[in-house]
Amino acid sequence: MSKTTHQVKVNILNNSESFIGDSLYLSGTFNNWEEQVYIGKIPEKGEHIVFDLGEIKSGDLELKLSRGDWNTLSSTKEGKLEPAFVEKIQKDTEIDLTIEAWRDQFPRSTASKQVNILDDHFFFPELNVYRKVMIYLPKGYSSTDDKFPVIYMHDGQHLFDEAISIDKSGPVEWMVDETLDEADKPSIVIAIDHAKTYELRQQEYLVTAGHGSEKAQGWAYLEDIVKTLKPFVDKNYRTLSDPANTAMVGSSIGGLLTLYAGLKYPSVFGTLASFSPSIWMDEENLYEYATKKLKEKTEERKKQEFYFYIGDKERRFRMMDSSNNMKLDLEKYFAWMEEHFDGKLQLVIENEGKHGAIYWQEAFRKFYDYWQNRK
Repeated sequence: MSKTTHQVKVNILNNSESFIGDSLYLSGTFNNWEEQVYIGKIPEKGEHIVFDLGEIKSGDLELKLSRGDWNTLSSTKEGKLEPAFVEKIQKDTEIDLTIEAWRDQFPRSTASKQVNILDDHFFFPELNVYRKVMIYLPKGYSSTDDKFPVIYMHDGQHLFDEAISIDKSGPVEWMVDETLDEADKPSIVIAIDHAKTYELRQQEYLVTAGHGSEKAQGWAYLEDIVKTLKPFVDKNYRTLSDPANTAMVGSSIGGLLTLYAGLKYPSVFGTLASFSPSIWMDEENLYEYATKKLKEKTEERKKQEFYFYIGDKERRFRMMDSSNNMKLDLEKYFAWMEEHFDGKLQLVIENEGKHGAIYWQEAFRKFYDYWQNRK
């Protein structure tokens, strides 16, 4: 019988001249990212420090180095945060990590110059809340009379700027602005901040109460986008406001909400991109509502498109058994949509993908490349 745990040592080379002698910490999936573990002092440049991580379960081990908090993570020489180091543990292993530089040596904000504040306190009347809304305007917007397609996105804090994004494993942004800066065909992006707590975010993104949320406000939130925010954007910015040029993108529970937006508003959203949707949180109601709405055989519905992304390693609650497999949830729904939906469908599966913003960076790049080249 194969061992379920293996001995792991981490060998760290310091290639940076900064912060010599400061405390060095390690965080990762070995403790579910719950705390950063002190491993010693940062050695002189060119020297190593070795840390015995102990017995680690078989499977993927993810690691990050810091000086004690997410603002002091190690980075590339250019100041870029890289994804967590990943090692597949199948035997006793020694892992080599290198410190090239530290993130806090570089400017904190990573937002493009094209990112602006649409309103720090935009009023959503159905929710009866004020919420920050950001807008990405294409390069040269102010020097042309062109009109542009628009993408509406949830979880605005995590889309443009590392300085305000946060994930269980530290600050990770989607790099939406970097993707659009480099794109051949420009678009406007409207990014709506989520609520301040996870509980309120879940409440605003669910259309059916449950999973700890006694109140579901998802329909009210979508109504605010359609009836208040979109008219404001179309009035004050040069937009192509028709469904063919209006998309919505969301991930996780925001991906689930994006599905509902497409089902309810085919005359508003021509393209819906749902990344890693948490179908399991409202599965029965989703199928029931989709069955009802897809019976409406309108021309707008036939022209609509649903784009799906999922990682092969995505699991509910981070549990790796097949009954918690989010990919199977989506494949089942996608197959159902193929039978009942008259429009266009696209499914992208990332073999090594897990549930998190670092994977949605690439998912968005692929989606945008697909969307800007659509016919």
